[in-house]
Amino acid sequence: MVEIMSANSKIEWTDHTFNPWIGCTKISTATTGGGGCDGCYAYVSTPARVLRSKGAETWGPGAPRVRTSEANWKMPLRWNAQADAFMAQHGRRQRVFCASLADVFDNAVDPQWRVDLFDLIAATPNLDWLLLTKRIGNVGNMLPVPFDFERLYPHVWIGATVVNQAEADRDIPKLLAVPAAKRFLSMEPLLGPVNLTDICDGHADSTIPREYWEDSFDTDASPPAVGHNALTGERWQRFGDWRHHGSRIDWVIVGGESGPEARPMHPDWARSLRDQCAAAGVPFLFKQHGEWREPSPGESFDTSMGRAQRRPAFIMSEAGTVHCFENASIVNGKAVIRIGKKAAGRLLDGREWNEVPA
Repeated sequence: MVEIMSANSKIEWTDHTFNPWIGCTKISTATTGGGGCDGCYAYVSTPARVLRSKGAETWGPGAPRVRTSEANWKMPLRWNAQADAFMAQHGRRQRVFCASLADVFDNAVDPQWRVDLFDLIAATPNLDWLLLTKRIGNVGNMLPVPFDFERLYPHVWIGATVVNQAEADRDIPKLLAVPAAKRFLSMEPLLGPVNLTDICDGHADSTIPREYWEDSFDTDASPPAVGHNALTGERWQRFGDWRHHGSRIDWVIVGGESGPEARPMHPDWARSLRDQCAAAGVPFLFKQHGEWREPSPGESFDTSMGRAQRRPAFIMSEAGTVHCFENASIVNGKAVIRIGKKAAGRLLDGREWNEVPA
């Protein structure tokens, strides 16, 4: 057993962090078209390093996950009992980020542990449980059967981590298909521009009535792919007149990367997502710039030597490539300087963005 006593959390969007177990496998890497796991903070976290120093590797294929202590598992019961006092002080419910050092829907986890976790969630109805996963495709097969969402789990929020457009197109339709009180995105580290108003995974939707597509598409083929505006719930047929409103994303969290090998985030990527959310009335939370930010007005910097400078600096294209010198290939380039997570801060266009669903 491992002792994890996180009565509170430094993560901006939660009140408590609860880890039922420790360990994971990096699946969003540069080779898979993502990269979100390349600089995984949990892999180098103190609990993971302590276990590693004792010969207990919990990361990677085949590595056993380690369940945390019974004392740790009792913490949510304590928070649940404190609900009235918290509500009186803050005017809202408590949020619990579950598995910051693991993934609830990891294939390598003992299924009984997940049963125990959902029993605990059902026993703590005064807490809002935020289950964030990089394995959104596993969720449907790993929820309790039957998943009595309305009676036992109306306080469960399901979130997916996406870092670029490819992951958004692949995973957001899966998230929208999951039953949850709230559906949210954690777009950290944000590694590319993302349009949430036009999501398409390239798959046909067999629920579209045939009369809406057979005249505008090959009648011997399956229905055409469907586009999603993930922020409004609108869905439409790529070829034809069918339109429909379904589930939508309820919350978007955005942040740049931190850590020794952090990649810069183009500030306009965050601005675009903020503006998309504002137009759709979806709460937006800007967590951090990460290690890099754009220079303040009048701030001195020099991109001529890139990382070799005392304060590393680059010119970053809208597509995410970094350059030391201006050139014709840099589209909507922005200078970014590395000053550290704390100094870079959380301000976007002069203010914090801390919106959370009601």
